[in-house]
Amino acid sequence: MEDKINQADNSTPSVETTPKVTGIGGIFFFSENLKETKEWYTKNLGIEINDWGASGFESRNINRPDEINSLQWKPFKKGDDYFSPSKKDFMINYTVQNMEALVGKLKENGVTILDDIVSYEGIGKFVHIMDAEGNKIELWEPS
Repeated sequence: MEDKINQADNSTPSVETTPKVTGIGGIFFFSENLKETKEWYTKNLGIEINDWGASGFESRNINRPDEINSLQWKPFKKGDDYFSPSKKDFMINYTVQNMEALVGKLKENGVTILDDIVSYEGIGKFVHIMDAEGNKIELWEPS
């Protein structure tokens, strides 16, 4: 399988299709006192947090400078089921490309896939896996 697809005239940048992680899409962690934690980060660091977390962390893709990426950051109430079955106090969301092929590769490698790929219009595709240390990982292919 070719890793790059170019138009015949090569006037457009190549599009990478290798199933892999392309960046960090989010950082999630448990908080003993969720309200206090959110207030502290807003007051002291200027991080505005809504129900989805804070998404004001934007960056440019060095390979595609017109593309703007964002990182989602969110504290969760200690013990929130969203982290299950992991017993860890954090979860990382990785951005990926070619989600279906990546999940196929992970299955071949014996990785625990926790759910089916779910798509949300305008947001992208999500699936959750477990790493070898018992960390739940969220994979996200942005729309």
